[in-house]
Amino acid sequence: MAERTIQELFDLTGKTALITGGSGYLGSAMACALAEAGAQVIIGSRDLARAQETAKKLPGEGHQGVALDHMDTEKLQAGFEDALTVSGHIDVLINNGQDPITHDWTDVTHEQFSRQLGNASGYFELARCVRNHAVESDYSASIVMLGSMYGQVASYPDAYEGVSMASPAAYHALKGGIIHLTRHLAVYWAKDGVRVNCLSPGPFPNMAKASEAMVSRLCAKSPMGRMGLPEELKGAVVFLASEASSYMTGQNMTIDGGWTAW
Repeated sequence: MAERTIQELFDLTGKTALITGGSGYLGSAMACALAEAGAQVIIGSRDLARAQETAKKLPGEGHQGVALDHMDTEKLQAGFEDALTVSGHIDVLINNGQDPITHDWTDVTHEQFSRQLGNASGYFELARCVRNHAVESDYSASIVMLGSMYGQVASYPDAYEGVSMASPAAYHALKGGIIHLTRHLAVYWAKDGVRVNCLSPGPFPNMAKASEAMVSRLCAKSPMGRMGLPEELKGAVVFLASEASSYMTGQNMTIDGGWTAW
């Protein structure tokens, strides 16, 4: 067999990628990257109209939007079935959706903390749906979980104190769990031809909404001295989704401007 070229390895033509939260700040950039690499992209969102509108804006043709809420098992299953109806198969899953929390360790309730961890339950359930369908239909699949640098390191209290609740304890617990869930599923599903990897962004605040004081403090903590741009996740997500990473599973790729290298 002839050695494949870089263009062939990164090419997603003929593949279908389902991305949850694909209309969000980072999700829309990753969805665009998948479309630019040739994939048919299915945007999953709790808001069907928003998902469909985002799909229409993607480069290429055949993209779709489905209503999918990964925090509700019935809506998750229905959304997955709708995705299969419009595509026939899901080759790539990007578990990116996030039901956020706005309470830090000082006032978060047991119920709120538990709900935040429920994001991991949704990631697992949707990943299992993709794995089971791939095995039953005899094709391979690539699953990408969205972790965070805060699943690996603690945050600096002085970066957020008095200006933002952007680093809640429950979020840290969630993202650390997602990174380890990635490893666990990867070793169980490797023999099935299903790869599971994690993409962990560092500081990528939505600059239109972020506190200027918080951003300034975060920049001072970063080796690169700046925040990440959504487009700086595009290469990583295509790499993990494509055959370019065909011998990679159970790994966590961190894109953080050097933050965790300190």
